[in-house]
Amino acid sequence: MTVHALEAARRLAPRLAARAAEHDRDSSFPVDDFADLREAGLFGLMVPRELGGMGATFAEYAAVATELARGNGATALVFNMHASVTGALGAVTEELAEALGVPDEALAARDRLLRAAAEGAWYAVAMSERGAGARLSQLSTVYEPVDGGWHLKGSKTFCSGAGHADGYLVAARSAADQSVVSQFLVPAGDGLTVEPTWDSLGMRATSSHDLHLDVTVPADRLLGGVEGLALVVAQLMPHWLVASYAAVYVGVARAAIDAAAEHLNARILAGLPAVRARLGRADAAAAAAELVVAEAARRVDEAPGDAETNRWVWRAKLLAGTTAAEVAASMLEAAGTSATRRGHPLERLYRDARCGSLHPATSDVCADWLGIAALGGDPDRDGSAPRW
Repeated sequence: MTVHALEAARRLAPRLAARAAEHDRDSSFPVDDFADLREAGLFGLMVPRELGGMGATFAEYAAVATELARGNGATALVFNMHASVTGALGAVTEELAEALGVPDEALAARDRLLRAAAEGAWYAVAMSERGAGARLSQLSTVYEPVDGGWHLKGSKTFCSGAGHADGYLVAARSAADQSVVSQFLVPAGDGLTVEPTWDSLGMRATSSHDLHLDVTVPADRLLGGVEGLALVVAQLMPHWLVASYAAVYVGVARAAIDAAAEHLNARILAGLPAVRARLGRADAAAAAAELVVAEAARRVDEAPGDAETNRWVWRAKLLAGTTAAEVAASMLEAAGTSATRRGHPLERLYRDARCGSLHPATSDVCADWLGIAALGGDPDRDGSAPRW
């Protein structure tokens, strides 16, 4: 890549920032932001070069996501979902495909989806459900084979980009065997109904509405062409399910520091030692979180699925979420009451930053996972609740 992609993200960030307040206020989807991302070719960021994409690494994705989030965290968060789908699909090597039993026709179908992304299609993720969260083993959405394909029925929540994406990665359980969880790339259109439920504290522009499915899809929309791969992939590629959000919240933390500095300089408050100290601590905290995210991303690229790599993945998610919330809160306090008014960038960033710890895996789950690992246990099996 991806110098081009990183430069594009930096160029787009001010444009995203200029639109952010309106979309936050109205809880409206940033359509123009996604037109800009498409025009810049960023939907093909994680698509292999041989399929028309940029062939970015996970570390390069993280750098791009951080820059986009400095413009608008909500836009970067939705883009993260698309990158997670394309990144996971693109990471299935021939060796991994053979080990998983992925047939050639499924790889051909995968390549068609990736080529479409490189040409401008974008995908959302429809995984979470009310009462189950993102735990794949607890899903109530079911699928069953029908002539020529698969029928899926159920409801999803927190589906970022609902009603705007070209396709949705849907996780569902087999109606015949509830222990089997599979994933499908469901095209937008008939059989999908968006229920506008998203009116949240932060990340208001993500359009993370409920999505109801009663739809039949062609046989080749079963990702991997083999039932039951969803839980396997969750174990092999936890970085996409756990830590891909991390880079976004590092960007949100940086945006809060930028907004605070602009506010304080404009009001001639930068001469106060206490204010400068807050910015200094915030800068150090954001830099530390960014380094952890970068180290996790480096290890993902060099040794994906390795035990130590996965430990860094969980560290990255934990630190990015908690750091963003703490930095944004401190910057708001440094700026004073005027920055709490609706429409002030810091007020929005404070609310957006607070969401980082709540994405799966939540900060408490991340800390528990790391604690079990530190005690010498198996955090994927020894937790009090199933991770997936």
